[in-house]
Amino acid sequence: MPSPLSPAVVFDPERGLHIRQVSRRPAGPGEVEIEVRAAGVCHSDLHIVSGDWPTDRPLVLGHEAAGVVTGTGPGVTSVRPGDHVVLSWFAPCRRCRRCAAGQAWLCTGTKAVANTLPDGTTPFTDAEGEEVWPYLGLGAFTDRLVVPESAAVRVPRELPFDVGALLGCSVTTGVGAVVNTAGVRPGESAVVIGTGGVGLSVVMGLRLVGADPIVAVDLSPERLAVAERFGATHTLDGAHDDVAAWCRRELGGVDYAFEAIGSPKVVETLPGMLASGGAAVLVGMAATDATGSFNLFDLADQGKRILGCNYGSSVGEIDIPKLARLHLAGRLPLDELIGVTRPLSEAAAALDDLRSNTGVRTILEP
Repeated sequence: MPSPLSPAVVFDPERGLHIRQVSRRPAGPGEVEIEVRAAGVCHSDLHIVSGDWPTDRPLVLGHEAAGVVTGTGPGVTSVRPGDHVVLSWFAPCRRCRRCAAGQAWLCTGTKAVANTLPDGTTPFTDAEGEEVWPYLGLGAFTDRLVVPESAAVRVPRELPFDVGALLGCSVTTGVGAVVNTAGVRPGESAVVIGTGGVGLSVVMGLRLVGADPIVAVDLSPERLAVAERFGATHTLDGAHDDVAAWCRRELGGVDYAFEAIGSPKVVETLPGMLASGGAAVLVGMAATDATGSFNLFDLADQGKRILGCNYGSSVGEIDIPKLARLHLAGRLPLDELIGVTRPLSEAAAALDDLRSNTGVRTILEP
């Protein structure tokens, strides 16, 4: 039987962003029922609302969340009711060639990016019985949901839910970009363009591995001040400073340039910031049809690299518990990433804050 109706934040290509009452079906084979306790507001949600990533169906937004397991379907063995979990939006199939090679972030069998559960269905229906689909296979802007087992990652019970929510996307992406995608070593230099939730997580990851210097770039003085607390040794105003010229003049170029905005124009400037042999890491997600151009001779002649970064090249069930333990040990001050906590009904205001680069990470609580 479907559950009673609950409010959910839905984006519909015809009706736009709104609150809609939805119910969910029980967990089926290989699925887990979750009570959501906290959900982060991420640029990937904003990409849907702004039309950068078009959708042809109504979506329950939200893909960065933490909660408690309330039920499991047949065959589930990794979690049980009462477990505290972080939801990993890129739920791998665990069977394809990439998963078998330990590269779950490149899974070719996941249905998350199609905004469905692994069997191609949705657990959500509205009051009229119409299907509403889970964004990135989760749809976490509601109070209860059903997810595939590989999306529910058990974490220590002492981990706060709001911190756990950030591990579902921004922190795992940002720290993973440093540790997994780039493999930054102690003493190597880096610049981080954009210090929202993901960019600040990149800064934290760089400090964690001993990078130096760490240059943070943003348009917001508030965010740059936070970046300094998280380990940035230098800050630049992206509106007034020529970042590439500064990097060449002051550092002879950097070893790594991380772009955490998803702006093609900014991405095109990254190779100019690099020393020979350096790498540009594309952490921010651009619009689906975005393109960029580079000086190809410079890339080849100077041995520069451009690295794509999906989900921090992370395996959720491995990396999320590691990051949780690092936070609990005092190595990652993730609680300082949290700015405002809002009720679910204020999701539109939270997305407006994100659009205007106000504050750091906003948490929604059902």
